[in-house]
Amino acid sequence: ACIVFSDEVDAIGGARFDDGVGGDNEVQRTMLEIVNHLDGFDARGNIKVLMETNRPDTLDPALLRPGRLDRKVEFGLPDLESRTQIFKIHTRTMNCERDIRFDLLSRLCPNSTGK
Repeated sequence: ACIVFSDEVDAIGGARFDDGVGGDNEVQRTMLEIVNHLDGFDARGNIKVLMETNRPDTLDPALLRPGRLDRKVEFGLPDLESRTQIFKIHTRTMNCERDIRFDLLSRLCPNSTGK
C-alpha cells in the first residue's frame, strides 16, 4: 500500500484563472499534472491520496470532481475543554505558575486551534 500526502494543497491546487497577463502558469501546470495523476489511480488499487488544506473554498473544482477526491473530512475547532487540554499539554515542560486557570485562558481564545 502507498499513501500520497499533500500538505496545504491550496498553495498549488487553487482555482485557476486567466488574469490576461499569463497568471501563475507554473502553478496552473502543476495543478493540471496533479489532476492527471489523480485520474490515473485505480480506485481499487493500493494507492491512497490524502490532501490537507486550510482553505477548501479556494480549491479548483477540477480537483474536487468525483473520482479524484472522494471524501472530505473536516476537523473543526476545538471546544472549550479541548482548548484547556491543549494549553496543559503545551505548558507541561514550561516553568509556569502552578495556579494558572487554563479554563479562563481557553475562554479568551475561542477560535484557537493549538497549532
